[in-house]
Amino acid sequence: MSDHTPAPLAVTAVDAIEHVSGTYPGQRRVHARGLCFDATFTPSGEAASLTTAAHLKSARTPVVVRFSNSNTNPTVPDGVRAGRGLAARFFLPDGSTTDLVSVNIPVFFAATPEQFLELLDALKKAPGTGAPDPEKVKAYAAAHPSAAAGLQEAARMPIPASYSTARYWAIHAFIWVNPDGRRRPVRYRWEPETGLRELPEQEAAVQNPEYLTEELLHRLADGPVGFTLRVQLGEDGDPTDDPTKAWPADRPEIVAGHLRITAPVADQDHWAAQVYDPTRITPGIEPSDDPVLAFRSQAYAVSYGRRTEGN
Repeated sequence: MSDHTPAPLAVTAVDAIEHVSGTYPGQRRVHARGLCFDATFTPSGEAASLTTAAHLKSARTPVVVRFSNSNTNPTVPDGVRAGRGLAARFFLPDGSTTDLVSVNIPVFFAATPEQFLELLDALKKAPGTGAPDPEKVKAYAAAHPSAAAGLQEAARMPIPASYSTARYWAIHAFIWVNPDGRRRPVRYRWEPETGLRELPEQEAAVQNPEYLTEELLHRLADGPVGFTLRVQLGEDGDPTDDPTKAWPADRPEIVAGHLRITAPVADQDHWAAQVYDPTRITPGIEPSDDPVLAFRSQAYAVSYGRRTEGN
């Protein structure tokens, strides 16, 4: 297999997503609609002894942020219960980049790529109803008990009043490497500095279809929007290979820095076309042994190839 040959499992997964959610030519297979913004990240200094990553030391770093909805269909209204994303690309002093990709649930609903394919099969729309068969979803949850937390979070995820009033998790563990070579697992979370605020379903249903974008643009006219990057520090025995399992709540946390979003980017088409990849990392950060983390990069590559070909 050449370096440019897609992994068969990733191709199968993207095929399954299209079967469940439909195909929209030229669009991402998930998080199809989004908008990109200029931002800066100012590290707090608290991470400097834990990782050599350049953007977490002391200097302010330029960032492009993409907020998005998880739907494959780019015309689904904002006022529905669905995933939201915050993808950040950091521009490092040496000219390289690193990405941090996060969503508004704390854990995933599949521990492996194979389980994710099982879930997609369970989510296929039943003939006559146009909706997944609840019994198949229950059967999936029964077969994979660790997925229950993620499924529950997905079912009750809030409808945010603003992209800027939601909390976003990177869901996977990563490994920080400090100047002495010491390695420590971590998990990332963005906390909105304006606080959390959601909409009741009835209120959300009467909002404009793209109210999240409209609200954020209006908010930015009054000044920057801020997020705090909080990092949970893992300890021996905390799972790094299973995104369905949260770490104990008593694990220590640090504030790694602060994100300031200032304005929409000038070239939306360019930045919308980018792939924000959670495995695009930088020295001082390593991927964990989470198989879903590695798989996401492969699936994104398949999706990117199809949308750039107009499929």
